[in-house]
Amino acid sequence: MAVPNIILSYPANPWLLTSPSASLSFHCYNNSFIMNNNNNAKHYFNVVSSLPLPKVGTAAKPKLSCFTSRMPLCSSDSPGSWMQDNPCSNGRKHSLLVHSVPPTKSVEVASVNDLFDFICSGPLVNKTGLTPEAVAESIDKWIEYGSILCRLFQLNQLTLNLPQKVRIYHYYIPVFMWCEREIADHCSKLKGADEVPPLVIGFSAPQGCGKTTLVFALDYLFQVTGRKSAMLSIDDFYLTAEDQAKLRESNPGNLLLELRGNAGSHDLPFAVQTLTALTKLTKEGTKMKLPRYDKSAYNGRGDRADPSTWPEIEGPLTVVLFEGWMLGFKPLPSEAVKAVDPQLEIVNKNLEAYYDAWDKFVKSWIVIKIQDPTCVYNWRLQAEIAMRADGKPGMSDEEVKDFVSRYLPAYHAYLPTLYSEGPSGADPDHLLLIEIDEGRNPILGC
Repeated sequence: MAVPNIILSYPANPWLLTSPSASLSFHCYNNSFIMNNNNNAKHYFNVVSSLPLPKVGTAAKPKLSCFTSRMPLCSSDSPGSWMQDNPCSNGRKHSLLVHSVPPTKSVEVASVNDLFDFICSGPLVNKTGLTPEAVAESIDKWIEYGSILCRLFQLNQLTLNLPQKVRIYHYYIPVFMWCEREIADHCSKLKGADEVPPLVIGFSAPQGCGKTTLVFALDYLFQVTGRKSAMLSIDDFYLTAEDQAKLRESNPGNLLLELRGNAGSHDLPFAVQTLTALTKLTKEGTKMKLPRYDKSAYNGRGDRADPSTWPEIEGPLTVVLFEGWMLGFKPLPSEAVKAVDPQLEIVNKNLEAYYDAWDKFVKSWIVIKIQDPTCVYNWRLQAEIAMRADGKPGMSDEEVKDFVSRYLPAYHAYLPTLYSEGPSGADPDHLLLIEIDEGRNPILGC
C-alpha cells in the first residue's frame, strides 16, 4: 500500500524531517504537516518497525492529585480555533499558496492539571466512553502516549503548538483508548477459547482526511504497549493492471470504472483469502506477508506490487487495522444511485458483493464523518502541492479535479446512509462516529 499525502498537524514553519526509511518524509507547508511517500511500494510498516520503541512504564498509576511538577506542554496558538465549524465552500475556485508563518508566541508552561483540563475539553471524551475520573486515573499514560507520538512524528513535546496538541490529545490518544477497550471486550467474549482471533477494526473515512496517519499512530502505540497489529487498506486489494484493463474494456465510457477506486475495481476473492488468513494468525511463530499495491506503476495507473516487497508479519496478532475510503458502503436502490449519477448503477451492483468480502470481517468500526465531500478536493490539492514542493511530479489543478470527480458520486450516494445507519452488520455498541472539520480535527457533532 503506497502511502498517500496526509495532513497530520500544524507546525509553524515549512521544514523537512526524514524518517528512518528513505520512502517516507514529513513536510510542513501552509501550516500543514504532510507525510509523503515515493510510491516505491514499500509500506510504512517497515518504517514503524525500524523505529526504536520507547518503553511504557509499569509503575502504578498515580491519581491526578499526586502530580505536583510543572511541565511545558504547548504554545498558546489561537485558543479555541479547533472547535470552530469551518465547512468547505462549494463553487469557489480552489487555490493554495505555500507560505511560511513564523511563530508569534512563546512556549507556555502548564501544569498537569492544565493538561487534564485540556483533555477533558476534547470532543471525543464522552464519545469514547471516557470520564474525568478515568482520565485522572490514567493521566500518566496520557503523558506517556503523548511523548511516544511526538517521538514517532519527530515533534518537540516541549514546544507543541495548539493544533498539534489537539491532534494528539483530542484525537489520537482517545481513539487509541477506545480501541484498547474494544480489544479487551473482544478478548473477554472469547475467554477460555484455545485461540483468540485478532479483532478487526474498520476505519471508514474519505480520502485525504487523515485516516492513514491515524492508523499509523495507532499501530505504533500498539507496538509500544506490546501488542502485535497489522495494517491493511482496501487499496491493497485493487485489481492487477491487467484485470483493471479488462474492467475498463468491459465498461466502455463509464468514467467511474475507467481507473481504480470504485466498487468493481477490487480483487474480492483475494481480499477474502487475505483477511481469512489474518484472522487465523493466532499462534506464536506463524507468519504471512501482507499484500501491497504500487500506485506509481504504469505511469500512475497502478499495479499490485511484487510479492517480494510485501511486509511480513508474525502472530499471534491482537488487532488488524483495516482502512478504506468506501469501507462500509451499502448498496442502495437502483433509482437512488441513478439519480446521483447514471454511471453509478453498475458500481452499485458491484457493491453487493463487498459485505461478504470485507465488512463481515470487521467487528468494531470507526467512521470518520465529513461535513462536505468537496473537502476531498481541497485535501487532494494540498497533497499534490506538497509532492511538487518535494520535487516529485504532481497533478495539476485540473487533473486533481478530474481525479476526485470519479469518487464524488459514490460519496454523495453512500455517505448519508453510512452516517445515519452505520456499516452493514455493525453493532452500534462497537461503532465510533467521529465528525471532523476541514482541518481534519474532531469537532462536537453527531
